[in-house]
Amino acid sequence: MGLILILGVLLAAGTGFYLVTRDLPEIYSLKDYRPDIVSTVYADDGTPVAEFFRERRIVVPTERIPNLLVQAFVAAEDSRFFQHEGLDYIGILRAMYKNVMAAGIVQGGSTITQQVTKSLLLTPERSITRKIREAILAYRIEKYLSKDEILYLYLNQIYLGHSAYGVEAAAQTYFGKHVQDLTLAECAMLAGLPQAPSRYSPHKNPERARERQMYVLNRMVDAGYITAQQAKQALATPVKIKGEAEKTIGKAPYFAEHIRRYLEEKYGEEMLYHQGLQVYTPVNVAFQQAAQKAIRKGLQDLDKRQGYRGPLSHLDPKDIDTYFRNLKESEELEPLTEGAIVKGVIAAAPGGEKRFRVRLNGGSGVLPFENMTWAHREPVNLLKGGDVILVRLQGRDPKTGDWKLALEQEPEVQGALLCLENATGYVKAMVGGYDFTTSQFNRAVQARRQPGSAFKPIIYAAALDKGYTPATIIIDSPVIYNDEQADRIWKPKNYKETFYGPTLLRTALILSRNVVTIKIVTDIGVDYVIDYAHRLGIGSPLSRDLSLALGSSALSLLELTRAMSVFPDQGDLVEPIFVTKVLDREGRLIEEHKPQREKVMESDTAFVMTHLLQEVVQYGTGWRARALGRPVGGKTGTTNDQKDAWFVGFTPTVTAGVWVGFDTERELGPQETGARAASPIWVDFAGEVLKGETAQSFPAPDKVVFAKINARTGLLARPDDASAVFEVFKEGTAPTKRADEVSPGFEEFFKTDVDPEAM
Repeated sequence: MGLILILGVLLAAGTGFYLVTRDLPEIYSLKDYRPDIVSTVYADDGTPVAEFFRERRIVVPTERIPNLLVQAFVAAEDSRFFQHEGLDYIGILRAMYKNVMAAGIVQGGSTITQQVTKSLLLTPERSITRKIREAILAYRIEKYLSKDEILYLYLNQIYLGHSAYGVEAAAQTYFGKHVQDLTLAECAMLAGLPQAPSRYSPHKNPERARERQMYVLNRMVDAGYITAQQAKQALATPVKIKGEAEKTIGKAPYFAEHIRRYLEEKYGEEMLYHQGLQVYTPVNVAFQQAAQKAIRKGLQDLDKRQGYRGPLSHLDPKDIDTYFRNLKESEELEPLTEGAIVKGVIAAAPGGEKRFRVRLNGGSGVLPFENMTWAHREPVNLLKGGDVILVRLQGRDPKTGDWKLALEQEPEVQGALLCLENATGYVKAMVGGYDFTTSQFNRAVQARRQPGSAFKPIIYAAALDKGYTPATIIIDSPVIYNDEQADRIWKPKNYKETFYGPTLLRTALILSRNVVTIKIVTDIGVDYVIDYAHRLGIGSPLSRDLSLALGSSALSLLELTRAMSVFPDQGDLVEPIFVTKVLDREGRLIEEHKPQREKVMESDTAFVMTHLLQEVVQYGTGWRARALGRPVGGKTGTTNDQKDAWFVGFTPTVTAGVWVGFDTERELGPQETGARAASPIWVDFAGEVLKGETAQSFPAPDKVVFAKINARTGLLARPDDASAVFEVFKEGTAPTKRADEVSPGFEEFFKTDVDPEAM
């Protein structure tokens, strides 16, 4: 009977063991370790500008992992790692004893090998069955892999907080360093994280992180890896934790998001987020930062011209302490550094002083009345105690510690900027809005808005190819069109509602005359203009009516910027390039884009237009770009209702476009034209990115001639003509006579404007 019982127990045990161990994962796959890794986007100089991942992991070989970091992890997580064979029975007993004495879990009993097993081969469930399977697999792994191979898996696989998997990703996340550059103090802090990455995060809980660092250093001393003196020195070494804002790459957010959408559509989520694509782009970090700065400044300036909208909110006195306590714990908190824009609360009314006192998070400041004059309201009536406002930190009083503040507000108006390299089509910078964190909609490529007069260069180029010249005379006079489809009478006007009589084509473009442009389109034909625009890369639908002359058809900023680049690029249309090449995780080339150019315009037409658009800058609506002191061409654009403002300009090397407007398509405000709202942004951007570049002239083709003409008549200028200008003509089209050689009194024909009442 006893024998039967024993056999039954053995059979049951064997059956149980079989059930637990059946279907155990194969450990051979560990030799081909292919974890999820980060896809990285690089700028033109190799600087990473974006990462895409589900698990932020950057696999590094064993030789790049410093020995001190290995020792720190071993000391903290598995001190007998190099002695045991997968299970540390002594360590398990020691952990049980310490946990009992502490009345809680202060130390785990799992070995590094067990942690590798759980992470790579098993599920994280808590059960006796899973622990048995883990122990068996850990023993098998120790027989199959070397200790170095196990450490390689462990240090690349382990989660260390803030989406960082593995020691390389963690080193970059917390310290902004590569793993091989870590100090002993930093190694100890990283090795303290596995037990509870969130609890010991240097970002969230620096005091707890330091306590854990001390524990790891003491364990390293006990293990004989370092001396007590080395531990003491490491504790005294300041560890600079990388700020949350710094650790997010985010140097080109709108550009990166455009790339992300493209890659996800082409390769799918699995490749993008798990398989470590290496994506090389032509974006330039300096250009990108200049573009973002210019957009923010330009939109802030425009917003301030419209006045102050009021405080963000108002707090009762009893709620102010709670507000700052919550602000300190939120992601909105900005450090108090000069130039930063932060939230503050008006502490009290100004009384007899011409300033407000403002409470800041961790400090205080004064807001002088002179730093809020843009609000267009009396300062004493503008704010009151408890108002939550935005302020810019201008500097700190060394005696009182108070910050000097300037009133700020978040613009509601939006803008976009896109810059192409003429010769290649490389997209060097792209900003799609004021702040990517509040709006990811990319207005540089996703929005379609009316370009207004910024569309006119396409029309004038088409006219040149239809036989017009810069000196062609068009009568700027009232005209009436019967729009049968809309059942209305259309009476187009110029911006200033004046008609100027006989007008040269060059003058009409320089001064952006609407009526002359409409008459040109009437003459050369709407269909011809549309076909011409399509040749220049405009893909959006275009209205088949005369309103096309006024830029009534909505386009993207990318389309218009690309079309304008044809002029400085001597008639070649370039394909915009956002990605130059893509490599897979093994470094194999899977995609490549090289510059593609197509001749869409004769070089003489392109050069005449280039010269005319330089004159727009010298004498017309693009005058602000003269501040660059170098050859520049460009054109402003403003819709009739001032809902959109544009400036698209170029140098011999780059073409950049700027758009400004509200997403809700409301008016920008009085006088907010392309010249006032958009061109200052372009000038700020171009001034920054071109400051190290030698000024160049636009190369002239063989088949053009220069002629000194009278700016009013377009005929050859007399030697003493004060209004003479040099103009460019296609070969064989330049004027050959002076006005006095044509007919007596010819110049008088140009001296009177047309009476607008004649309509």
